[in-house]
Amino acid sequence: MSPAVVVIGGSGFIGTRLCELLRDAGVPFLIVDKRASETFPDLCTIADVRDLAALERELPAGAVWVNLAAEHRDDVSPKNLYHDVNVQGARNICRAAAGKGIRRIVFTSSVACYGNARGTGEDGDIAPFNEYGRTKFLAEEVFREWQLEDAERRTLAIVRPTVIFGERNRGNVYNLVRQIAMGRFVMIGEGHNVKSMAYVGNLAAFLLALISEKRGNVLVNYVDEPAMDMNALVKTVRMELGRSPTVGVRLPLWLGLAIGKLADVAATVTRRKFPISSVRVRKFVSNSHFTTAVSELGFVPPYPMEEALRQTIRFEFLSGDRTGPVFFSE
Repeated sequence: MSPAVVVIGGSGFIGTRLCELLRDAGVPFLIVDKRASETFPDLCTIADVRDLAALERELPAGAVWVNLAAEHRDDVSPKNLYHDVNVQGARNICRAAAGKGIRRIVFTSSVACYGNARGTGEDGDIAPFNEYGRTKFLAEEVFREWQLEDAERRTLAIVRPTVIFGERNRGNVYNLVRQIAMGRFVMIGEGHNVKSMAYVGNLAAFLLALISEKRGNVLVNYVDEPAMDMNALVKTVRMELGRSPTVGVRLPLWLGLAIGKLADVAATVTRRKFPISSVRVRKFVSNSHFTTAVSELGFVPPYPMEEALRQTIRFEFLSGDRTGPVFFSE
């Protein structure tokens, strides 16, 4: 049976959850990724988005294409990988899509294109502070050009998720919880900066809803509410772990930034990657609170935000299944 949906970059964290929903809904799908899917090895074919010939060979016609492929870590080296994967990869996908007569693409961009923000909606200024955010927005422009080349027949959905967490993910939220669980967490700054987050189960459900061509062209942030400031987030985590509802040790912002810069120098000299850097400190203390028009599209997240967070903590640190794949991301 020909796939109705192709998930490019579908071997990763978000793609695996989306494909589980597609399977449960009985929707035929194919994963195209530079590495094999541990969960769906028989429904995966290998191709790198930087390789146009491979995409033209492996990507089938007659399907909705969902692009999740991205270079996204803070410590990517060399830096041109951001452009090669995120921007040139988008160009290659669009060239392949034009040749195959594809009529709908769903693209996951990022709220990183806004930079530091508080209460920013879809009409917010584009002001990225890193290469990831800059190149994700450039990729959006590539996909918009593809759609406008045949606007009568092609439709495009662009989703800008905030930081994503969930079971089996080893990204920033997991690392924060892990540091608290191990008693190694140190708060930098006052902790009043607000952090929007998104649970992977909710984001995957939203992407599934967007696959329908009837929804037309869409540009939307994906955020689960309510957002918490760092003090509230840390206290929630500590309470779920059975700890006292306090924040603990604090460092002034200037000292945290100094430590991050020292780590940058050490990483350059030793060519090693460290868990702290100046970029990560700035991200930690920044406001990243975003609003979303998701509700205007009639979508209701299946998992309440705070319960999703508590569920993830219980799975990873209290009573979860330790078998199965894990996914490393920022």
